[in-house]
Amino acid sequence: MARNRENEATTRTRKRKDAAATDTVPAAGPAPTAKAGHRNEQIGTVVKAKMQKTVVVAVQRLVQHPVYRKTIKLTSTFMAHDEKGAKQGDRVRIVETRPLSRNKRWRVEEILARGLAEDVAGLEA
Repeated sequence: MARNRENEATTRTRKRKDAAATDTVPAAGPAPTAKAGHRNEQIGTVVKAKMQKTVVVAVQRLVQHPVYRKTIKLTSTFMAHDEKGAKQGDRVRIVETRPLSRNKRWRVEEILARGLAEDVAGLEA
């Protein structure tokens, strides 16, 4: 028992010495793991455009089932701020932004293709 306590005491003093030696001011700027100016982007289809300056965008992604290894198509919907005038059925690119309202954290970056409203009828249900 005394041996363990003795080892703990020496490690504590070493840690204190190391901490005192590294009391330097960190360099200003973004964290090394974060990319400066990089925002998350998604490409999806506008499924609802009834609100003012807001659209609901459905983004589909393929995921492999963890047990059965079958590829499953999952759909996520995002509310996005729309200054471009996207309509239902349009294919759009959305980028992550600061919170604009309770549910809006995305903004329409560009309209990639104009679509037909009939194509989206299956996604709404």
